[in-house]
Amino acid sequence: MTQPVEINFTEVALDKLADHKGRVALIMTDASKLPGKLPRVIRDAATRALASKAGRALKSGQALELAFPAGMAADALILVMLPNSATQAEARRAGAALGAKLGTGHTLVLAGSHKQAGQIAFGLALRGYDFSVYKTKPATPDAAPAQAEGLIPEQQAGQDDAVLGDAQATEAPDSADAPIGDKARVTVMVKDPEALAKSAQDAAAVAEGVFFTRDLVNEPANVLTTTDFADRLLAMQEIGLEVEVLDEDQLAKLGMRALLAVGQGSESPSKVVVMRWNGGGDEAPLALVGKGVVFDTGGISIKPGAGMEEMTMDMGGAGVVAGTMRALALRRAKANVVGLVGLVENMPDGRAYRPGDILKSMKGDTIEVVNTDAEGRLVLADVLWYAQETYRPRAMIDLATLTGAVIIALGHDNAGVFSNDDMLAGQILSAAKSEGEGAWRLPLGAAYDGLINCRLADMKNSGGRAAGSITAAQFLQRFVKEGQPWAHIDIAGVALPPGGTDLAPKGASGWGVMTLDRLVRDGFEDA
Repeated sequence: MTQPVEINFTEVALDKLADHKGRVALIMTDASKLPGKLPRVIRDAATRALASKAGRALKSGQALELAFPAGMAADALILVMLPNSATQAEARRAGAALGAKLGTGHTLVLAGSHKQAGQIAFGLALRGYDFSVYKTKPATPDAAPAQAEGLIPEQQAGQDDAVLGDAQATEAPDSADAPIGDKARVTVMVKDPEALAKSAQDAAAVAEGVFFTRDLVNEPANVLTTTDFADRLLAMQEIGLEVEVLDEDQLAKLGMRALLAVGQGSESPSKVVVMRWNGGGDEAPLALVGKGVVFDTGGISIKPGAGMEEMTMDMGGAGVVAGTMRALALRRAKANVVGLVGLVENMPDGRAYRPGDILKSMKGDTIEVVNTDAEGRLVLADVLWYAQETYRPRAMIDLATLTGAVIIALGHDNAGVFSNDDMLAGQILSAAKSEGEGAWRLPLGAAYDGLINCRLADMKNSGGRAAGSITAAQFLQRFVKEGQPWAHIDIAGVALPPGGTDLAPKGASGWGVMTLDRLVRDGFEDA
C-alpha cells in the first residue's frame, strides 16, 4: 500500500538550515516577525519575499515558495503563515501546503514552539499522498518561480513507495552531508521533539488508515476484484485484527440471497469479510458495515457509458470501514469494533438478476427488484442483519456510495447522515466537525417509507427519483432491529470528489476514516 511520508521530530538547530540540501520550510506566526535567530542568508531571502505582492497576500495556512534561494544549499525555501491562534483546520491546511509540494528528497520544517506543530505534520502527511503505482514515467519536476500556496497549481507529491515508520524524535540531521534519496522524508524541528513524536504516533496510524482507504478506492476493478480485496483485508491479521472471509457457500447457508443476487452475473465470487478489533473489555462492539461493490455497471439496468469508469469507487464504504479498522489496530484502540464488508460485482450476464425478480433476504423479508442499479442496499441489508444476529452491537453504522441523489442534495462537501438515534447521530456529526469532514443529517420518516411499499413483495428496492437518498435509507432501516442504535452514511459525493481537497490530491479522499476514528476515540474507548 501507499505509505505516508516518513516524518521525524528533532530539536531546533538553526545553524543547520542554510546548509540543508533539499527543502527548508519556516512556520511563521507573524509576517512582520521571522522565527528565531535565523542565518542571515535565510533572513534576507525571507524578508525580501515577504515584502513582495505575493508575500503581503499570505493568509493563515498558505505558503510562499522561493526556488533555489541565493546563498542557501536548499532547492527551495518555503514560508508558511500560521498564527499562534490558528485553528486545527488551519494548521492542517498549512501542513498540506507543504505536502502538496513535497517532491522527493528531504524537507526540513522549522516549527519551533508552535502549539500546532503536530497538526502541521498530520496535514503534511495527508496531502503528501500520491497514487502513482501505474505510472511508467516519473512526474516532471516542478521548478516554478516563487508563488503563494492556494495560487499554486495542484501537484501530486511524487513519492513512490515512501516509507513511514512510527513518528519519532531524532537528533538534528547534519544537513550539509545528508544524501538526497529518491524517497520523500521530513524532519520537523520543534522545542520538545520527544513529546511531540509520542503524540504523533496515533496520527500516523490514522494517516495510514486514510491512505489504505484511498488506495482501495483508487484501484481499478481489474486489480481490486472481490478476491483481491478480501486478500488485502486478510493481510491485516499481521497488525492484530481477527479476519474471517465468508464465501458464497457460507453466504447461501446463512440466507444472504439479496447480496448473492447482486453478484451472480459476475465471474468474481461474492464474499463477506469480517474484521474484529478486541481492544476493550467485555462490552458489545461497535459495528461498522461497508458496501463493497468493486465495480457497478448497473447490471441489467445498465448505467450510461459516460463516467462509468468511476464506478470502481462503488466499494468506497467498504474502503472506509477497512481503513478505519486498520487505524484502530495500529494505534491499539481501547475499544471493541467489528467491521463487516459485503464484496460483490454488479455485472450484466445471462445469470444476472433482473428487474421484476423477487428476492428473499437473510432477515426473511421479500424484495422486488425494480432497478438492478439500486444494488448497494441489497448488499447492506443482508450484512446489517448478519451483524446484528452475530454480534449484538451496541451501535451500528453503515457507509456506502449509495445514491446519486445525495450529491444533488449536498454536493461534494458533505456526506448524508441518517439515523434512528439522536445521540448516535450527534456523535457522528460532532466527530466529523472535529476532524473537518463535512456531514449533514437528513430526515427519515413514515411518509418516505411508503414510497418503497410494493404490490408483489414486502418492499421494492427503489422508490424512484423523489427523495432518492432518503428512500434508500428507509429501505435499510427495515433491516435494523427495534431498539438498535443505527446510522447510515451516504458518501457518494465525498468518496471521490471531482477535484482535490484541502488534505487530498485529486482522486479518492479517504473521507470517513478520521471521523470514525474520532467517534471511537471520544465515545467508545475505555478511559
